[in-house]
Amino acid sequence: MQGTGRKRLTIRDVATVAGVSSGTVSRVLNGKNWVSPEARTAVEQAIRKTGYRVNPHARNLATSKSNTVAFLLNESQHVLFEDPNFAHLVRGTARALAALEVHSVLIMAGDAAEQARAFAYISAGHVDGVLLAFTSAGGTPLVERLVDAGVPLVSCGLPVGDFEGRLGSVAADDLLGATQVMEHLLERGHRRIATITGPADTPGGIARFEAYSRAVGDRFDERLVVGGDYSRAGGAHATHALLERTREFDAIFAANDAMAAGAIDALLEAGLRVPDDVAVAGFDDNDFATATDPQLTTVRQPFERISIEMVRLLMDIIGGEQPATLTLPTTLVVRGSA
Repeated sequence: MQGTGRKRLTIRDVATVAGVSSGTVSRVLNGKNWVSPEARTAVEQAIRKTGYRVNPHARNLATSKSNTVAFLLNESQHVLFEDPNFAHLVRGTARALAALEVHSVLIMAGDAAEQARAFAYISAGHVDGVLLAFTSAGGTPLVERLVDAGVPLVSCGLPVGDFEGRLGSVAADDLLGATQVMEHLLERGHRRIATITGPADTPGGIARFEAYSRAVGDRFDERLVVGGDYSRAGGAHATHALLERTREFDAIFAANDAMAAGAIDALLEAGLRVPDDVAVAGFDDNDFATATDPQLTTVRQPFERISIEMVRLLMDIIGGEQPATLTLPTTLVVRGSA
């Protein structure tokens, strides 16, 4: 198939024919010892059957060690400086890597050109593996290429796409956390709860909206659902849009703290009191949560532990282990806003 104008074969194709994981194929190709004789035979037969040829970049990655790991940001650069979550992850993973005497490098890949450069650099073997920050669907093509190239990769949350079993992931339990905050609002007597959702192409945005929908049940009202972009300005804009639709709500659950802070800005501008007229709750427990007045009731993500576990799983994959998925519990933090 290669060289004929048709799609280039990947180790995933070989894995499908052999009935094994992509990681097993990668270990056979790279001469690793931790493969059963049966699996090795199946892979070798699948290689002959498909005509697969080794990707030299993937071979280089596996056989040479740079003692360096990349932290990959698949979003616009301004997100790194505006969203405290990214800063927490960068600092946390850098500390965890430094404790292992492993270097780290930050790679920005927010557009097609940057993603092409990032793939060329990573697949050439300049790093031993990749830690992936939160990503939207826009970063999926690059993640696909990296996984197909056999690059060890662990993400913060499972990226959008068919990646189950193909890469490692560590995430807070978004569904649990959003359920916790919704239960808190309901227990406080709120019955007309609006929500500012996260982007619909992000795992967190999807799970947090699912928890909201389950919690409101038969009281679901589409007028009380406004889309957001995870920014403070976006939260303010969404709240203004909500107020134009209706004022028949007594609480807002924003899918992150930045948008919750923006919601408070907009409510105060409209002459409404928080929480007397409208309660507001967020998600993350980052710097925004304690910078608002009143301070935010929110859901705490364990960013320090997420960072440590991401590094641990990546080191395991680099060492030949299968990719693993880890979900960590969240904690409800009650403050003055709700």
